[in-house]
Amino acid sequence: MYKILFTLLFGRMDPEQAHHLAFRWIRRVARVPVLRTFVAAVLAPRHRELRTEALGLRLHSPFGLAAGFDKNAVGIDGMAMLGFDHVEIGTVTGEPQPGNPKKRLFRLVADRALINRMGFNNEGSLAVAARLASRTPVFRTVVGVNIGKTKAVPEDEAVADYVKSAERLAPYADYLVVNVSSPNTPGLRSLQAVDHLRPLLTAVREAADRTVPARRVPLLVKIAPDLADEDIDAVADLAVELGLDGIIATNTTIAREGLGLTSAPAVVAETGGLSGAPLKARSLEVLRRLYARVGDRITLVGVGGVENAEDAWQRILAGATLVQGYSAFIYEGPFWGRALHKGLAARLRTSPYASLADAVGADVRTTV
Repeated sequence: MYKILFTLLFGRMDPEQAHHLAFRWIRRVARVPVLRTFVAAVLAPRHRELRTEALGLRLHSPFGLAAGFDKNAVGIDGMAMLGFDHVEIGTVTGEPQPGNPKKRLFRLVADRALINRMGFNNEGSLAVAARLASRTPVFRTVVGVNIGKTKAVPEDEAVADYVKSAERLAPYADYLVVNVSSPNTPGLRSLQAVDHLRPLLTAVREAADRTVPARRVPLLVKIAPDLADEDIDAVADLAVELGLDGIIATNTTIAREGLGLTSAPAVVAETGGLSGAPLKARSLEVLRRLYARVGDRITLVGVGGVENAEDAWQRILAGATLVQGYSAFIYEGPFWGRALHKGLAARLRTSPYASLADAVGADVRTTV
């Protein structure tokens, strides 16, 4: 039914308009107690064997929603209702900004992929912090906050911009993510270079500790799949050196490898970050490299091309304690989370591992 609806309604709409319409419906359902209880019972049943501990947090499962879907923290409970056991909001910038000119989101249906050049469109850290402060959670959901650089801020003022967001948002975050890997903010990816990344992460860590002295807010960095292998190693080493809590691998790619011949050439030629199925192989490769480098010293989060339970299972075997998705949700619809959880639990039961924690990195450990 969803695929028919997608073809007849969403498939004919501008992708960004379709996103806003679908997200509005999700939020409305989540506001009605009897409806959200029913939907959660159907779409988000719990599997005891999937319970996960990561970043000092307890989660119902390792599967969550990647940043980009809920930029302004307006629908956390709605997404939890659909089976996402952690929701990463943002990317949030220090100041509000409209993002890049429209049209800026494109579907490649035949490749189960998206291209976006949204440009961190969001209401800014002050507004999002106020919304999180006033929120009364309905579901027990881990909330990550992904922060990025305001486009208008010069590169030499980027650290102060990130610190501003960290100070405002850390009190309401179960974990913080420093996003230096979106291809849609000029100069942002240059911050992945270790000589730029070290002072940035140090400053954000200090800001979080200063603002929230009563607890340690876990801090992660999100990296691009387009980094050279030696740069991935350098980021991994830096994360260990600084005592970072985790790395998210990976963001979207500017490459266009893996696309089929059935996608419209005009869409393939659009600038922006590619997400979805074509990113799967490289994202998994980066994850395996990171785990081989850092082992169990920090938490790895696998994202990029995760479409089903088998993809999630492969990320866990490659070293991911947590797994995220986004693009496949557009194509699979509201039953996606339910199917993924069911399939993941089945794979664990038929595996040689007593728990998901035992499975994390198992494939890499046997090859190094």
